[in-house]
Amino acid sequence: MQSLQAFVPTEWQGTFDLLTAPVAWIPGWHLAMMNFVWYGDTTLEIVLKRVVVLLPMLLVLTGVWVTMASLYTIPFRSNRGRFATAMLTSWWDAGRTTWFYWAGIVQLTVVLVGWVWSLVRLAGRIVVAAVTAAFQSPLRLLDWTSRNYFKPGVPWLAFLALLLWSAVEALIFMYTLQPTLTEVLAGITGFEPDPRVVAPLLWIFLFFLVLGSFACVHALAIALREKNVAGIVQMSFVELFVMFFEVVFLYRELIDAVTPWVAQTTSEQLQLGLVSTLLLASFGWVGVRGMTWFLFGRYGTPALVAVLARETISQGGTAGQVALVPQPEFWKAPVAALKAETEWFEREARKVFALLSLPVLQLVAAAMNFPVVALGSRPLFALPFRNLDEVLVKTPRIGFGKGPIAAARPQPAHDAGGA
Repeated sequence: MQSLQAFVPTEWQGTFDLLTAPVAWIPGWHLAMMNFVWYGDTTLEIVLKRVVVLLPMLLVLTGVWVTMASLYTIPFRSNRGRFATAMLTSWWDAGRTTWFYWAGIVQLTVVLVGWVWSLVRLAGRIVVAAVTAAFQSPLRLLDWTSRNYFKPGVPWLAFLALLLWSAVEALIFMYTLQPTLTEVLAGITGFEPDPRVVAPLLWIFLFFLVLGSFACVHALAIALREKNVAGIVQMSFVELFVMFFEVVFLYRELIDAVTPWVAQTTSEQLQLGLVSTLLLASFGWVGVRGMTWFLFGRYGTPALVAVLARETISQGGTAGQVALVPQPEFWKAPVAALKAETEWFEREARKVFALLSLPVLQLVAAAMNFPVVALGSRPLFALPFRNLDEVLVKTPRIGFGKGPIAAARPQPAHDAGGA
């Protein structure tokens, strides 16, 4: 304004000041408002101002510029009353849309906080469910096994005792056999293997080896009970080989461990040789297997064999196949869940898109109404928008007549004919 005033002759300065009075104050005020909105002392203040105040301030600046500029057109307008009403309505819409914009920010914040809280609760429930499942899995496994494999009257205590004894015996032989196995592996590979890797693998091998020993005794007992000569001869040879393997590689290590004690007790007069060591180890194997077999092995081993063979054990000890229950198609439930989740995400995404877009679009529409009112004395949009469909579907169409220019709804048939 000062640059323009410099080109005006001195005698016309008063007239120029009078004519430019409606808009002369706007540039300085405009600059002050934009500096207030765009800058701040802290980053948080700058972000809050630009998010909360910037768009409403741009709307107010647009309305002020258009309103003050429209004052120059009042003497030349034919329907000044309608123009004044439309301008006041535009300012009313500007105030409403600004309020709706701030309310939309609050609503969006509440929705986002609710989503975060829901995700935190979901994560907590998943963790609790995982911990609960970890504790309940053994119980559920036993319940499932009892329902699918066993019927009432099965010796559960003997079955569990068999597993426990096999685990303890495998643990003992693991510590006994680990140095020898480590030395053998070191000689084969050229470097000493990690005991943390060798020990678990050796324990698993010995655990199943001990269970297999009980299974061999069980098969021999069945052959003796049925008086099956071929089975007796066959299982006797198998049992001798099993005993030889366990005596040479497992129980011999126990006898070697007590050899220094025997020599010390007898003042070095009794030295255990190869035959005596193997005999003592064989006696140990027969004694351990005999005691454990007659205590719980003969009751728990049939149940173990039935579990491995996927058979049921009745109270009488006979085994039968498990009745197969028809299973539902495994893919239908995941596909249905995926469809439900997809539909939910689409609904939530549309909801968030509306919360993000509708307040901003209403401010833009209110800003566009000001110049349209200045030109045509009627607004372009009927505000506020009730939902996002009014923005996405309806297109403003320039027409003539009363009311907003935006043709929001189709005209009735008789109105179209009359036009």
